[in-house]
Amino acid sequence: MAKRNDLRPIVKLRSTAGTGFTYVTRKNRRNNPDRLVMRKYDPAVRLHVDFREER
Repeated sequence: MAKRNDLRPIVKLRSTAGTGFTYVTRKNRRNNPDRLVMRKYDPAVRLHVDFREER
């Protein structure tokens, strides 16, 4: 039986470079209640850019 876990939801991280590239990850709501921002690689522009959580 699958356990529904609202503490660690699945979030999409969208590139701020405007390419539309996304990563999918999980986050802990207790430690990060606000929107998540990570610096990751965007293969469309071949650079590391900020990825922001979208809802």
